Amino acid sequence: MSNPLFNQLAMPEAISGALAGAGMATMTQVQAQTLPDSLAGRDVLVQASTGSGKTIAFAVAGLSKVDPTDYATQMLVMCPTRELAEQVGEQIRLVGRQMPNLKVLTLCGGVAMGPQIQSLKHGAAVIVATPGRLLEHVAKRRISLANVKVRVLDEADRMLDMGFAEDIATLFAQTPVTAQTLFFSATYTAPVEAQAQRYLTDPVVHRQPEQDLQRPDIAELVYRVDEANRMHALKGILSEAQPHKAIVFCNTRVQVTEVQDALAYEGFAAKALQGDLTQQQRTEVLMQFASDSLQVLVATDVAARGLDIKDVDCVIVYNVSEEAEVHIHRIGRTGRAGAKGQAFTLCSEAEEQKLGRIEDLQGEPFKRKGFQSLRFHANRILTPEFQCLAIAAGKKQKLRPGDFLGSLTKDAEIPGEDIGKISVTNQVSYVAVKQRSVKKALKLFREGKIKGKRVRARKLS
Repeated sequence: MSNPLFNQLAMPEAISGALAGAGMATMTQVQAQTLPDSLAGRDVLVQASTGSGKTIAFAVAGLSKVDPTDYATQMLVMCPTRELAEQVGEQIRLVGRQMPNLKVLTLCGGVAMGPQIQSLKHGAAVIVATPGRLLEHVAKRRISLANVKVRVLDEADRMLDMGFAEDIATLFAQTPVTAQTLFFSATYTAPVEAQAQRYLTDPVVHRQPEQDLQRPDIAELVYRVDEANRMHALKGILSEAQPHKAIVFCNTRVQVTEVQDALAYEGFAAKALQGDLTQQQRTEVLMQFASDSLQVLVATDVAARGLDIKDVDCVIVYNVSEEAEVHIHRIGRTGRAGAKGQAFTLCSEAEEQKLGRIEDLQGEPFKRKGFQSLRFHANRILTPEFQCLAIAAGKKQKLRPGDFLGSLTKDAEIPGEDIGKISVTNQVSYVAVKQRSVKKALKLFREGKIKGKRVRARKLS
């Protein structure tokens, strides 16, 4: 049976046109199950994993209620992390690209307050925000939530885990009681259910079948370790498996820093992703990882959910998670979109009880091996094929990926196969170039022009 089509739903023509233009004809399971209810104005509570299409689901539902000629804030989306908020904002802009003068504003901490204040002076029909920064703007009366028609809580379980319950209560109290409320959560926990009972009115509940939550085609293996040889085991896995793109999950920020420092000292192309980084630092790390100029991303669970990280061929759990479901989401970063993946978990005797809870959740035991079978081979450390360049120009300067590709291949005479991923944001663009062509690319940016414009470029290191 074929998947249902978006054009079978009653939605504004501008939204259906944008979906068609983006090549979105058929709905995912989550979209097909939730959109009839959310478009009809019903409150919904949705359990859906990352990659299920939930962002498009609530973008379509929310934007269907938005009048872009009214600059009052009508749709509010709250996310747990800055990276997720940025991604959600981009998806909403995609769905609303044919809605004239639609303004979507992302408000997150870790970036300068000034530009946000200036943007708020002109209003925004849609706001995507992290709770802390949104509270700051609301407290200073820079924004009113009195006209919100649709409020969305994305990754609700993660929001509650991070202690945002009071912030959510304060912000929701600023919105009309008649606002439609959409809750999306990867897990269906007691705290999520309690919040749903508090904020949702007669909601329709959509829960993803348990079998759909299991990871497809991922080979998992547990290595038995003790604290003295945990790092040795990690280096052994990386040098023997030689993944081109691996995520190493740690439980704390301190562990992330220690692991990243140890790997970098040995010569691995490794960077850390955790909450202490500025927004610019986090963005640059993610761009390097996405562009294959970084082999290892060492992260806390900020990278377990929400982030759009593709083609991860290996996940290594450095410390077993306290929560069994968090482990599922960690492992779910690999083996996506039909690809095969590998997952390794380092487990000490003290962590066996936590690992047992994960086995109970999955319904099957892990295959275990001793760390003694691993050897660290310093001569087998991979050197990334690409180098990521940051260019101080982007959408605001009317630049597109094709402009960079054309200039690099034509003006700098760089072979097309030496140009990798190109990402253009508002003020900065990121271009992946093979190591052998980096000098040519930097010379072009230093001496030439892109679409008639002088631009500054630097290597991300």
